[in-house]
Amino acid sequence: MKTPKTILFVCVGNSCRSQMAEGFGNYYGQGRVVAFSAGTLPAGYVHPNAIAVMAEKGIDISRQSSKSVAEFDVSQFDAVVSLCEADTDSLCPAVYMGIKEQWNIPDPVGKPLDEFRRVRDMIEMRVKALINRMLSEEDGC
Repeated sequence: MKTPKTILFVCVGNSCRSQMAEGFGNYYGQGRVVAFSAGTLPAGYVHPNAIAVMAEKGIDISRQSSKSVAEFDVSQFDAVVSLCEADTDSLCPAVYMGIKEQWNIPDPVGKPLDEFRRVRDMIEMRVKALINRMLSEEDGC
């Protein structure tokens, strides 16, 4: 079996957006792609609303933890994706980490549950597309 591709999803707090992306990455990657997440200023917890809206999709992220990007050697990943909004997230790591993709996903913290769902759905669509591209490249398509 081939070595799985790896993705690091990064945002500032590592409590919502990147946590949801990690959950979707591992779910849709099915062992062929393995996802991780980190933040530049980790919040130290996974936001309860992120856990709740992912559970609505049948994905349990309650055991994930908020961690610092400093814990990872980003050069070892096949893809590094920033979920930060460049205009509003001044601490976004997009510049110094050689990000391959920046998705500009809005931060739902402090907003109603429906905003968490909207952000979740945006992330799901992009994660699925990224995984499909990565696996297509691997398969030589």
